[in-house]
Amino acid sequence: MISDNRPLSPHLQVYRLPMLAWLSITHRITGMVLSITVILLPVWLWLLAEGETAYSIAERFINAWYGQLLLLAISFSLIFHTLTGIRHLVWDTGLNLEVRAAEKTGYLVIILAILLTALFWYLVCTRVCGGAA
Repeated sequence: MISDNRPLSPHLQVYRLPMLAWLSITHRITGMVLSITVILLPVWLWLLAEGETAYSIAERFINAWYGQLLLLAISFSLIFHTLTGIRHLVWDTGLNLEVRAAEKTGYLVIILAILLTALFWYLVCTRVCGGAA
């Protein structure tokens, strides 16, 4: 029989996950986003090949706010997942395995992912969209 006055294990309402755990979770989420993208890309190409009606549907979706948000999520996921993958490759060499060094590279990955995503979309909007940001 289980006693009611036993100590409870820490859970997310009490326990604060370390930054490295959040990075690991985010790495896995971005990997799932990229996996879904691998499925969506051929569907999008198929719609483009189907003709003018299907193309206009795809274009309306991409130009809507939710389509733009999806493209932003995909681009951030690709950049973040790549940077964390490079970070893991560096760890495989035995470098930056100490907690403080791992946290510093974690913050570097977050900052670089945000900056590179912003730079990517700045370049897309200035070159592809004809300067309309």
